[in-house]
Amino acid sequence: MSVCIARQINDGDILAQGIATPLVMAGLLLGKLTRAPHVWFASAIGQGVCRDWAPVGLCRVEDLWIGKALATLGFAMIACELLPRFHLKEFFRPAQVDAAGNFNNVFIGQSYDRPRLRLPGCGGIADVTTFSTTVHLYVPRHSRAVFVERLDFVSGLGHSPARRAGQGPHYCVTDLGEFDFAHGRMRLIRTFPGQSPESIQAKTGFELDVAPNVSPTPPPSAEEVRLLRQVIDPLGVRRLELSGGSARKALLQEILVREKA
Repeated sequence: MSVCIARQINDGDILAQGIATPLVMAGLLLGKLTRAPHVWFASAIGQGVCRDWAPVGLCRVEDLWIGKALATLGFAMIACELLPRFHLKEFFRPAQVDAAGNFNNVFIGQSYDRPRLRLPGCGGIADVTTFSTTVHLYVPRHSRAVFVERLDFVSGLGHSPARRAGQGPHYCVTDLGEFDFAHGRMRLIRTFPGQSPESIQAKTGFELDVAPNVSPTPPPSAEEVRLLRQVIDPLGVRRLELSGGSARKALLQEILVREKA
């Protein structure tokens, strides 16, 4: 998934880095080190703009985004000035997403006041997705609980005939494959090893469009694997997004020990 994210990066992009998204951060850094050396980072951590980089960490992540920032900005200035003018490219992780790319990061359940699960909230997603043409999505654990026919709440706008062309997510990567939003609807374009259109459809809660030329995702190169494992994320922080429960707790403890927290 990190390699697929890196392949979406173009040289000169301004990349928005969210909070607690190490799988994405590993991909952005891989893009910088392989195909796009002149990218900029705009981080929600400290609300800073940065060109430097450091390996992915867990408990000292602010050392990079605040300590090496070229400038720090207030949230209002970022939402009203930086984001609309510079078209930052960002990968959002939705808790729910529908076929049109609308997504939910606020709550799961039938009632906002009495939710079954309260989610982290939308942050700037509700601002960005009203106008952005560079929205991307990623889902570490593809399931029918995430890809749903109808959202419990809309916090990120997808595609709609009422919107301008290009507004809405352009791309989504999951642990099963890669997707675009051709004609405003989620479409399978590439599959990961061991997956087929049929197996991916079985884990999706709505009818997927399937591209006529679906192909396997090209595998990572040996150099990409080396960079990810030895240079960019030697602690394996990105694995936290793929695990849950007791496995996640054990991995957190392992990383903190290795990081000498």
